[in-house]
Amino acid sequence: MATAVSAVDDVLSEYAGLEAQLADPELHNDQAAARRVAKRFAELGPVVKCYRELQQAQDDLEAARELADEDASFKEEAARLELVVASLEEQLTDLLAPRDPHDGDDIVLEVKSGEGGEESALFAADLARMYTKYFDKLGWRVEVLDATESDMGGYKDISMSVKTREPSRDGVWSKMKFEGGVHRVQRVPVTESQGRIHTSAAGVFVFPEPEEVEEIEIDEKDIRIDVYRSSGKGGQGVNTTDSAVRITYLPTGLIVTCQNERSQLQNKIRAMQVLKARLQAIREEEAAAESASGRTDQVRTVDRSERIRTYNFPENRITDHRIGYKAHNLDQVLDGDMGELIDALVEADRKARIEAE
Repeated sequence: MATAVSAVDDVLSEYAGLEAQLADPELHNDQAAARRVAKRFAELGPVVKCYRELQQAQDDLEAARELADEDASFKEEAARLELVVASLEEQLTDLLAPRDPHDGDDIVLEVKSGEGGEESALFAADLARMYTKYFDKLGWRVEVLDATESDMGGYKDISMSVKTREPSRDGVWSKMKFEGGVHRVQRVPVTESQGRIHTSAAGVFVFPEPEEVEEIEIDEKDIRIDVYRSSGKGGQGVNTTDSAVRITYLPTGLIVTCQNERSQLQNKIRAMQVLKARLQAIREEEAAAESASGRTDQVRTVDRSERIRTYNFPENRITDHRIGYKAHNLDQVLDGDMGELIDALVEADRKARIEAE
């Protein structure tokens, strides 16, 4: 208990310091610094709120017990408050438990077609739309960094940046980190004339994009930068100059592309940010080895046998094989109603984390 009290004291002290910083007009002259402070303040907010509610409930319980000695009618109130205190104590313990340090971060999400040819590319597009609709429901900001379309309007690959509109303890990564892996689809392809069900797959990669990427230095000789003309369906949004940028990290062959910005310089800056975030994620994964907080569970090759989830269209069924989740609401999930599925993954992770502790 002493450890928990010490941890709360540390949080309260840091929270008060951050509150004072946010009230200082000087801080807001540096938008990056202000966002960092606001983000940390938001992360600690739920801990402070829960602790204060617990203190109030404990005071009310003590008062109810004293009054119950004189008036038996307060015994029922005391019994109710005992349950409230127990619940808040459990919540506070959970809030103080070690957590993924990237939970408050924004992300970069990549969807790539795999086995299955054109059908896989169409499924990759379905996944991209599903995620985009889910993000819209949560009010997150989505920016497409790069996309390569297939002949039939699917995606060979698409990458997007996803950000919360306000700093939060539970950012995009806290919900989306479970999506990395092979997603398998079972349905009759539009190219199938005999009505036979086919199985194909698409790969999803997710990595955190912190506000600041720590200690990542990239030597100019380790990268190759290529520029090319942005692609698209046409219209004012398509550039007529070579503004799209592809950066290849030569030591590993890692490639990052960006064509969303209006100028070549902006695309280069954005691509370098993504490259650094990816390199940091890889470093953390290597350091953590088999840690569940890294990208170790994410797919290396888009192989149908390495699936984390199956989307069965004939039965309108979605199955997450990691936690045994199964529901017959595939149509709703593809329309962006992913809340129940994501909550089940978050809860399974929470239980595993508590058991590990």
